[in-house]
Amino acid sequence: QVQLVESGGGLVQAGGSLRLSCAASGRTFSRYAMAWFRQAPGKEREFVTATTWSGDITYYTDSVKGRFTISRDNAKNTVYLQMNSMKHEDTAVYYCAADEAGFYRGRSVNEYEYWGKGTQVNVSS
Repeated sequence: QVQLVESGGGLVQAGGSLRLSCAASGRTFSRYAMAWFRQAPGKEREFVTATTWSGDITYYTDSVKGRFTISRDNAKNTVYLQMNSMKHEDTAVYYCAADEAGFYRGRSVNEYEYWGKGTQVNVSS
């Protein structure tokens, strides 16, 4: 079992950068695969990126490849999302998610058992 709390959201201009953090509680955090999803107003929650328990294997949706980077520091029980070259289309609530399987199982929200409450990211054009 794990509790997730996102932080680092805010307003940024197009072309700028933000780094989101997801602080996790739980002794078994390092064994969970972690992911970031986002949800824009009126749209479905969509997969952004994920990493396995080791942090050595990552996955990205096409729209963020080359711009976003997911990383984790298991010693700090924290997952990060570095967002560079941000676009107006990146505006959304960003959610941290955890999968107890520990490995990547897919892009569906149904594969992730634990979720944070989200942090708002606004990108002005």
